[in-house]
Amino acid sequence: MKRYIYALSKPKNILKKAFLIRKIVCVPTLLLLLIGSYGGLLLAPSDYQQGDYARIMYVHVPASWGALSIYSCMAIFSAIGLATRIPQYFLVSKAIAPIGATYCIISLITGSIWGKPTWGTFWVWDARLTSMFVLFLLYIGYIHLSRPHNLRQLVPASFVAVLGFINIPIIKGSVDWWYTLHQPATIQIFSKTSAIHSSMAWPLWIMALAFALYAIYLGTYRIEKLIHECKEKLQ
Repeated sequence: MKRYIYALSKPKNILKKAFLIRKIVCVPTLLLLLIGSYGGLLLAPSDYQQGDYARIMYVHVPASWGALSIYSCMAIFSAIGLATRIPQYFLVSKAIAPIGATYCIISLITGSIWGKPTWGTFWVWDARLTSMFVLFLLYIGYIHLSRPHNLRQLVPASFVAVLGFINIPIIKGSVDWWYTLHQPATIQIFSKTSAIHSSMAWPLWIMALAFALYAIYLGTYRIEKLIHECKEKLQ
């Protein structure tokens, strides 16, 4: 396992795999974004309570899932980097951090827009919104610490990523553990039941996959860029 981790971390292997992955996901990403947008905006029915305002979920929910997933990946790669002291794993975390931060701010903005007609206000300091805002601050803190191209500076940034992971289960469980205006999860991934009708669910799943593939596309591009910038230091 250790030999595989070291072999996978060679800059030449990373560049080769990143380029291949980006070529594979390019066209599917575009197609899924078009299909999901068309399905969510035109084909899916209006919500019986919120009307067309609910259509914002086709951006809000995938962005939220993306923000949580990308931070989880950052924490994993940072932990591997701290355990092995292989700087390439730190660079992967650094590469995907701005993408996760962007998804997080999209989630916060679209959630606020959605909250105005639903709750009567753009923002409330309830558990879900507050913990999501904390996630955004963690992203900003990590990006600030990892800004220099000094590879040693990525070590303290990685500790922030790993320690901040405790906020992920808090975000996930916030609507169940505390009183909150935010509705409970309508889609239970590990459950056969769902609070959302299939006519509204399929565009949501397609958009979620599109957001995921788009993050992979941008992430591999940024990883290649960082590897080239730090190539001499990685020899």
